[in-house]
Amino acid sequence: MLKLSLNQLRIALGAVVRDANYNILYNWLLRLKSQPLEANKKPAIVFSPHQDDETIGCGGMIALKRSLGIPVKVVFLTDGRYGSKPDWVHPENVIQYRQEEAHKALEVLGIEASQAEFLNQTDGSLAHLSSEKHNLLTAQLVEILQSFEPQEVYVPHHQDGHPDHEATYYLVQSAIEQSKMQIELLQYPIWMMWRNPLSSHQYFHKNVSAYRLSIGNFKHKKHQAIAAYKSQTPNLPSSFKQAIYSSYEMFFKN
Repeated sequence: MLKLSLNQLRIALGAVVRDANYNILYNWLLRLKSQPLEANKKPAIVFSPHQDDETIGCGGMIALKRSLGIPVKVVFLTDGRYGSKPDWVHPENVIQYRQEEAHKALEVLGIEASQAEFLNQTDGSLAHLSSEKHNLLTAQLVEILQSFEPQEVYVPHHQDGHPDHEATYYLVQSAIEQSKMQIELLQYPIWMMWRNPLSSHQYFHKNVSAYRLSIGNFKHKKHQAIAAYKSQTPNLPSSFKQAIYSSYEMFFKN
């Protein structure tokens, strides 16, 4: 019993330390070690591994662009079947439910249903695709790029700490190369700084790639869109929520 109590205490203290370090990182280090990112009128595609990543990482940016009438498309790579499963969602309906949540969130941000595309790869599979499936998916992404003709593309950070997130980066990067298009690639962090904040200094080396976008005027839209993901957001860590409800969104450029 004593060992269990000590172990629980260790876990609790570890979480407190991690949350404190994360808050320091987001509320101090990021703003000092990043450059302001100016809003622009470039059409954009946001590639999201799961239904909610696009809003958590880019919701403010999406709302800002759409308020200016700029075309934005959101592409979901997986079906999200292995996300949080609340009691009120039957297991057989998880995929459909997450798509419905995505449409509600994107509607808040100003994205029409026709500009949301679901590729429905199995959740958790992106890093382990067979060569055939990898090539087919990459070809799909190339077709999407060539059809929409974005000037900017947003993807999860290549070191985000989640296999689907990191695989999304590499799949999209490959598709851009194959498309022969000139597209600016921006990476958005979801988990990387929260999971290991003490190692996050590596993402700000020489202060050349980190950018912050002010979303103050669109923060309420992002909050409403996040709230649309009722099946996913209640279990998010409190310090993580503080960051995603910030007045800034962080992006990285190669």
